[in-house]
Amino acid sequence: MKRVFSGIQPTGEPHLGNYLGALRWWVDFQRRYDAFYCVVDLHALTIPGDPEELSKSTLTMATLLLACGLDPDRCTLFVQSHVHYHADLTWLLECTASMGELSRMTQFKDKAQKGGEESARVGLFAYPVLMAADILLYDADLVPVGDDQRQHLELTRNLAERWNARYGQTFTVPEAAIPPRGGGARVMDLQEPEHKMSKSAISDAGIVFLFDDPKSIERKVKRAVTDLDPPGPGAVRWDPAAKPGVSNLLELLAAINGGSPEEVARGYEGYAKLKSDAADAVISLVRPLQERYRELAQDPGAVQAVLAAGARKAEEVAAMTYERARSAIGLLGS
Repeated sequence: MKRVFSGIQPTGEPHLGNYLGALRWWVDFQRRYDAFYCVVDLHALTIPGDPEELSKSTLTMATLLLACGLDPDRCTLFVQSHVHYHADLTWLLECTASMGELSRMTQFKDKAQKGGEESARVGLFAYPVLMAADILLYDADLVPVGDDQRQHLELTRNLAERWNARYGQTFTVPEAAIPPRGGGARVMDLQEPEHKMSKSAISDAGIVFLFDDPKSIERKVKRAVTDLDPPGPGAVRWDPAAKPGVSNLLELLAAINGGSPEEVARGYEGYAKLKSDAADAVISLVRPLQERYRELAQDPGAVQAVLAAGARKAEEVAAMTYERARSAIGLLGS
């Protein structure tokens, strides 16, 4: 059976884009693959944050993942920092990566530009190597990634291939597992449909958070940007270049209810009905997640027990991979 690996940061409130673009595919993949999933709390350290809040948000994210449908009997769910081999392998890979290839990472450029490169943390520059270590530790065959993460996966592949060529076959070279179009792989901001729905957006007016109440969801969706075309045949169509706002709503409905955005568009001539149906679909989608989350949150000890069991299983696999890498590069065994 092929193995799949993915992780999610605990920072920021999870939103609809996280679920449609990643988390629901995690649930699907656990049925078909040997799935390893983790809350990547070490990645959260690349930007300033409150220590107590990080601890709380890590447990919140783990609880949400279970509420979304991750099953500890079908997947391995754990917290990244609970398996020390992630940090150990990162150093070995940092001694394999080059400054040039890390400096070309677009996410570092974007984030450093916002806060100033001089004040950016070294971890922000090097974290793609930690991401590579996350993946390579578990001999992952497949990694679910969106378009914005393709560059990081390519770095992972390059590092694995370079290492294998220098030191002998050590790592599995992973492939991307991309959700099909219409699967919500890239959910856009409702107010700025040219940009991806993101936790780091300046305004949350166009972001539907998974913990939003129904009235808030309805308000945000019904205020979504469309365009000035008058209602009528052809006004509602999937055309991301010319009609990004309308296309985003069609993508949402297709991702939730099935079908392609083009097929969904055939049922509409005006924007009001489109927005109303999109709001109803989103509310129906998140309601059971919220209910299950509230149930699980009443027993945080049970969630932590799941994470502890997952960390033990993950550590067994990671230890074998790290031992191969340690021996291959010439570090003396203890």
